[in-house]
Amino acid sequence: MNFFKSLGANIFAIIISVIVVFTVVSFILNSYTRHGESLTVPDIRGLKISEMQRILSEKKLQYVITDSLFFADKPALSVVEQNPSPQSKVKEGRIIYITINANSAPTVLMPNLVDISIRQASAMLLNVGLKPGKLIYKPDIAQNVVLDMLYRGQTIKAESKIPKGSTIDLVLGDGLDGSDVSLPDLTGLTLEEASNLLASSSLNKGSVIFEGAVKDSSSAKVFKQDPPFNDGKMLRSGHAVDLFLKQE
Repeated sequence: MNFFKSLGANIFAIIISVIVVFTVVSFILNSYTRHGESLTVPDIRGLKISEMQRILSEKKLQYVITDSLFFADKPALSVVEQNPSPQSKVKEGRIIYITINANSAPTVLMPNLVDISIRQASAMLLNVGLKPGKLIYKPDIAQNVVLDMLYRGQTIKAESKIPKGSTIDLVLGDGLDGSDVSLPDLTGLTLEEASNLLASSSLNKGSVIFEGAVKDSSSAKVFKQDPPFNDGKMLRSGHAVDLFLKQE
């Protein structure tokens, strides 16, 4: 009888031990698997590094700066890209990979645009990281051919070092009596895309008006232009087109 009592007590003790171990292991596993799963990645784009660090620290997220680019229209040393994207669900301690805006622009060599067409000149500027600016027409038989290159209102020589992202104004020939060009449809384009298309069409960018809340001007899209687009509409070379943009 004592043997069976002892056996029963041992079996009971084993069952209790198994239940306790199972409960502890389940608690640990549940705590681990739930750990950080509900964290939402904050939107840190546009923030200075110090502010970004504070927010990620509060969220118990880590970060690594993987690259730096330069955008003249964004604050220096601010976040321009992040991965994972905002609102993503991640675990606590996840690394957020970040691209920041450089403190200053790298320099590039000014290409020689004299005696080439406006379309080719615009393409060459974009290829080296420069932006086509205002188109200035003067009487010359060479219609829509570059006669001079201007940086901040002054002639700039080919091979000069210039900050990447700078805007270059171009002096063009008007064919002596000027010419008419087709007005492109700019609807749905970003400001940069619309500016480049206007330049390649021998037209100037006029006023730029943003409507509504615009957090990132580079992603805003043109929803209206003045003069408005009509199929077959022509404008005098160098005419300015006003752009109205909003962010969806």
